[in-house]
Amino acid sequence: MMISSKGRYALRVMTDLAEHIDEGFISLADISARQEISLKYLESITAMLNKAGFLNSLRGKSGGYKLNKKPEEYTLREILEVTEGGLIPVNCACLTGDEKCRRSALCPTMPVWQKLDNLISDYLESVTLKDLITES
Repeated sequence: MMISSKGRYALRVMTDLAEHIDEGFISLADISARQEISLKYLESITAMLNKAGFLNSLRGKSGGYKLNKKPEEYTLREILEVTEGGLIPVNCACLTGDEKCRRSALCPTMPVWQKLDNLISDYLESVTLKDLITES
């Protein structure tokens, strides 16, 4: 599994908003300048985060974005799942749940992928935005 730039940048955007939570609505231009991410790319990322209910937006001169919840209430797993569409380590029908794998009873590697999937998910669930801003 490889996290795309969209996922990495989404974490940076959310972290930036968490660091500036007391400033109210933050403009994308400010985030773009601080994070060195193009404004156009930020627009697509914040649209995804806003649609998922993670952000509150305000239009106009003093508009921008802010977090809907406290930083400790956002996990890295939930943010990455929105931007990445899932976090499975391999493209295996047994993990995606899309279809029943006809080889699941015979597959010697399936337990490895399931355990790896659980480890990744559990770890990302254990880290919050607050953890990121506290550690930096």
